[in-house]
Amino acid sequence: MRKIVAAGSILVDRINEIGAYPKAGELVQIRSVSSVPGGLVPNTGCDVKILDPSIPVAAIGAVGDDDLGCLAVTELERRGLDVSGVVVKKGVKTSFTDVMSVAGGERTFFTYPGASAEWGFDDFPFDLVGQGDIVLLGYFLLLARIDGGDGLRILRELKRRGAETAIDLVTESSDRYGIVHEVLPYVDHLIVNEIEAERIAFGAEAGRAPSEIARRLMDCGVGERVVIHMPERGVSLRRDGSWTERPSFRLPDGFVKGKTGAGDAFCAGALVGIYRGFSEAELLDCGSTAAVGALSAPGATEGMRTLDELRAVVAGFGTAASA
Repeated sequence: MRKIVAAGSILVDRINEIGAYPKAGELVQIRSVSSVPGGLVPNTGCDVKILDPSIPVAAIGAVGDDDLGCLAVTELERRGLDVSGVVVKKGVKTSFTDVMSVAGGERTFFTYPGASAEWGFDDFPFDLVGQGDIVLLGYFLLLARIDGGDGLRILRELKRRGAETAIDLVTESSDRYGIVHEVLPYVDHLIVNEIEAERIAFGAEAGRAPSEIARRLMDCGVGERVVIHMPERGVSLRRDGSWTERPSFRLPDGFVKGKTGAGDAFCAGALVGIYRGFSEAELLDCGSTAAVGALSAPGATEGMRTLDELRAVVAGFGTAASA
């Protein structure tokens, strides 16, 4: 049966709640500590499975042989993902991010690259991917071996085997977006935010219209569609030249509890739409609806619900266009 595969970054967020961020040399007490899986595979993979439990979802990536790795794999299994493609790297620590979180304020992140950074082409279980499967690979600009050429090799091999491909990346202020540019001829579905889209397409140049950015990305080789999500709307350009725009939902005051994982959630919703053969407008609405789920809770996946449940939530909301 056709499935969606989330491949790449698996980590654990170790969230430390503090009262205030200290100055250099000062000490503050950590009030509470919690650990939750994060990264592309747990965030987007679990979101897809929650949005539509009938879709088979597989996780592919690497963890270390430690407690954090066990936690990540156990949670993926609990959510109903196939974890047979997750590699356990002996003597390597699971990737993690220490999050220093001020209650009601900002977060500061310290990340350890760990097993995910050492995962690459030789670890990829290609035999688990069937013809017509949709494979999301990422995060580019975060994983050393993926950025070093293994991402291109993986995507090329997936296309040779008849899979549909999509990629995800992290947003950073750098000149490294050329890494992403070179893999586009092996990407069927590019689903990115407006900052990432413009930097892939035009580098440091700024101020381009979304339609111009999307056309440039399509000209660079994207196979089927370019989807760009922004706070106020989502847009899509298909290979046949068709252009679709849909406004985001206008959320009530106080609704947003956290923005962590909202981009991953939009991507998950778009992948569900692609898998189900939705129209482009329905696909964009599905992405925006999933993002609402992520925004409704502090963590990346804790606010996610089935697509029907989230559709009931947003039914009473207006859209950004009607604000």
